[in-house]
Amino acid sequence: MTAAQQDNDPGTGEVSASDVAAAAGRLAGHAVRTPLLSIADLDALTGARVFLKAETLQRTGSFKFRGAFNRIAQIDAAHTPGGVVAFSSGNHGQAVASSARQFGLRATVIMPSDAPAIKIELTRGHGAEVILYDRLNEDRAAIAGRIVRERGAILVPPYEDRDIIAGQGTIGLEIVEDLRARGLTPDIVLSCCGGGGLVAGIATAVSAAAPAAKIYSVEPEQFDDTARSLAAGTRQSNAPGAKTICDAIVTPTPGEMTFAINRRLLAGGLSASDAEVKRAIVYASRQLKLVVEPGGAVALAAVLAGKLDIAGKTVVVVLSGGNIDTALLSEILAAA
Repeated sequence: MTAAQQDNDPGTGEVSASDVAAAAGRLAGHAVRTPLLSIADLDALTGARVFLKAETLQRTGSFKFRGAFNRIAQIDAAHTPGGVVAFSSGNHGQAVASSARQFGLRATVIMPSDAPAIKIELTRGHGAEVILYDRLNEDRAAIAGRIVRERGAILVPPYEDRDIIAGQGTIGLEIVEDLRARGLTPDIVLSCCGGGGLVAGIATAVSAAAPAAKIYSVEPEQFDDTARSLAAGTRQSNAPGAKTICDAIVTPTPGEMTFAINRRLLAGGLSASDAEVKRAIVYASRQLKLVVEPGGAVALAAVLAGKLDIAGKTVVVVLSGGNIDTALLSEILAAA
């Protein structure tokens, strides 16, 4: 196996708390240690003590920077002339482009042609070559694989990779540490879920440091494959043609590696409708003064809609990203 092939192999097996700690060391001084925010109105509304992990304030506007940087920091740029390749609806692409630029690596990102314009623009702004594809008729993984082979590049996948999962897990590490500084431990942690890398990383870190905590994935109603997979015990797929405004977390089925972790560590899966997500976006804008994208608002939507009994608990809700198209944000706020 060549060095490039080894770098393209995400490996198998579990992600450990020590992997997350190592990722935290690499990210120190590069990623933002995002705040845990609390608001009296939300506590009163839910009867719980709710904290919001504002990854909307992370570099490139979402949690994705953590995993991408942790993966790319371990690539030998001198022996990777083809750079890195990623496929993404936007947030992972931006994170890969930004991280690659810091290490002097070329970045190529395959994005759906119907991705929000702001995400395409920002990905290019971070220096990436963007290749657009038709998500209904073309296979993004196949396109990425071809470019990797032709250029001798390295694939940086969005979630099926130990280093990506470990990087996202630093969110869970920070949650536990920042609550501990307040004399608290988390009872419940809710995170959005697409392919499952974010919630798998968070669950890995939180369960190691606070084993009594319950971690839940939250998905759009039409893309609740992780919730259904957890209930069934095997990976389930979403219906072809399903639609949601939560573009950042649209995946056909849970990742194999991520589901193996989530099946072991998660307490369950929840979902929220597009209408509930829109209400959460409005709430975040008006009450929190934060811009949250649809995919980043699903966990807050589940809390506001009462999808889980959290009364009397210490609860952490991850706001995973804020890269929303300005026209869509204006439309949602105007309608409210």
